[in-house]
Amino acid sequence: MKRYISDLHFFHDKLNREMDCRGFASLEEMHAHMIAAWNQTVSPKDEVFILGDFSVGKAEETNEIVRRLKGELYLLRGNHDYYLKKSAFDRSRFHWIQDYAEIHDEGRKVILSHYPVFCYNGQNRLTAQGEPKSAMLYGHLHDTFDEVLVNRFIADTRAAKRPQTDRETGEPIEKDIPCLMINCFCMFSDYRPLSLREWIELDRRRRLTAQQRDSR
Repeated sequence: MKRYISDLHFFHDKLNREMDCRGFASLEEMHAHMIAAWNQTVSPKDEVFILGDFSVGKAEETNEIVRRLKGELYLLRGNHDYYLKKSAFDRSRFHWIQDYAEIHDEGRKVILSHYPVFCYNGQNRLTAQGEPKSAMLYGHLHDTFDEVLVNRFIADTRAAKRPQTDRETGEPIEKDIPCLMINCFCMFSDYRPLSLREWIELDRRRRLTAQQRDSR
C-alpha cells in the first residue's frame, strides 16, 4: 500500500509553541508520539511518500529517526530538509529523493510535491463516473492562512465550469473541474501516513466541517 504524509519537522521544537502549537511537553515526547503513530500504521512493505520537511535536525540525528521508521521510503524535498546537503546523511533507506514526482495509485495519477501545484497534470480529467482522474498531494502550508487561500482556490475552481466543444456534435458544452488537491499535513492525520483513499475521505470531512462552521 502507498501512504503519504508531510511536514513532520522532527527536531523542530519551536513548532510546539508557535505556528503549529503541537502541544507536546518536550521534543522527546513529540518524537515518541510521531514514531509510534507511524509504526502503528505502516507495515514494512508499505511505500511511504514523505512530502517534504521531514526533519530540521542534523544529518546524524535524522539518520537515527529514519532507521526507526517502518516502510519503503520516498522523499520529496522540502525547504527545511537541510540535512540532505550533508555527506553524513544516509540516503540508503530512500528509494529516491526528488523535488517532484508523478506516480499511479488506486487508479489515479498522483502528483507529488512539497509545494501545492495549482494547475497540475490531469487536473481537468474525469472518469466516465465523474470522478477525478488525478490528485495533487502537497505539504508546506501546515494549517495556516496560506492553506485557507488554497482552499478558496479549490472551492472556486470546483464551482467553475470549463467551456469545451463536444467532439461528436461540435456543440459548446461545459464540464466540471474536479481539482483534487490535498494537503497531507501530519497534524491532520495525527501524524499517521495515510493511503490516498484515506486522505481523500479525511479531506472531504475537513471541508464539510469548515463549511458547516462558516455557515453558522
